[in-house]
Amino acid sequence: MKKFIEEFKTFALRGNMMDMAVGILIGGAFSGIVTSLTDNFITPILKFVTGAERYNLQDVAGFASSFVSALVNFFIMALVLFCLLKVINKLMKLGRKKEEAAAPVTKKCPYCMSEIAIEATRCPHCTSELHMEVEKE
Repeated sequence: MKKFIEEFKTFALRGNMMDMAVGILIGGAFSGIVTSLTDNFITPILKFVTGAERYNLQDVAGFASSFVSALVNFFIMALVLFCLLKVINKLMKLGRKKEEAAAPVTKKCPYCMSEIAIEATRCPHCTSELHMEVEKE
């Protein structure tokens, strides 16, 4: 069960999955803006132009406040998602185990500067005998 949870965590917190989730949420919030724009501005203008309905000044103010409310909701949603992703990314960085540096398997010959096996006592390139310890880079 622990392996399953670990695999799910890796799957769910991958970068592209997080991007997709943010895209869906922002798309939903943006849909609210488009709906508000259509319902509160475009439809009343079309009805006014065609003479289907008459609006007074208070109705227009109500439509504008509804649209502004949808905009504020969108920006609040975007801010919350931004803060949430910052926290998740910070936790992911803390949760990663630092990979230990692998022990070097090669060294440089002090005479010809060729890469040679770390256990070598003679350079295969220049055939020099290696009596001293070579500094690791």
